[in-house]
Amino acid sequence: MKKSPLKVIVTITLIVVVLLVLLVVLVNRNSTSFGTEFDETPSTEGQPINGEADAPVTVVEFGDYKCPGCKVWDESIYPQLEQDYIDNGDVQFSYVNTPFHGEESQLASLAAEAAYAQNPDAYWEFHHALFAEQTDQQIAWVTVDKMEEIAESVEGIDAEALREDIEEALTENAEDNALVAEVERDTELLNEFNVDSTPSVMVNDVMIEDPFDYETIQQAIDEELGE
Repeated sequence: MKKSPLKVIVTITLIVVVLLVLLVVLVNRNSTSFGTEFDETPSTEGQPINGEADAPVTVVEFGDYKCPGCKVWDESIYPQLEQDYIDNGDVQFSYVNTPFHGEESQLASLAAEAAYAQNPDAYWEFHHALFAEQTDQQIAWVTVDKMEEIAESVEGIDAEALREDIEEALTENAEDNALVAEVERDTELLNEFNVDSTPSVMVNDVMIEDPFDYETIQQAIDEELGE
């Protein structure tokens, strides 16, 4: 006995509705009001950290020294975060190299890793100095000479040694180079957390939808702090 056309249409409609509901559930399963939730917080082992190591909340920035938006974030959002949460021990902040803009991004990442390897306490001054030196994205400003020049302005960094470390990392046989390995480890984190733009900011296990919305970052941190 054949089904009536109306019953067939109703059945198909019900199936479509059920599939749509399932799709919505799957899409929103890992979403929060702040952004996308992952199964875990990015590992900060071996990464530069500003703040207390046992702080209850971890904020991670995936950034690129050639990225104009990252410069804006470093100069406008980061100081607020530091004042409100890092300095009082509520947040530990970590930066992950995200060399999306080619060879210059890679070079700047290697320079930052070299500074960190030399003197972790001087790393953050070098980090901020890199962003301060950023110019028009179309201008090739990241050079070994510039990295050495910036290092000369940072107390606690041996600029000549930093240059030597960078040049060694840039050689053709640098597969086992420690600086290269650190940048590659950062790349693994980018892939693990589906980072496709810079800056990208995570509060514990949540990727903030809009990294320039400081109010949302605050709300996400406060929720993790139980406030």
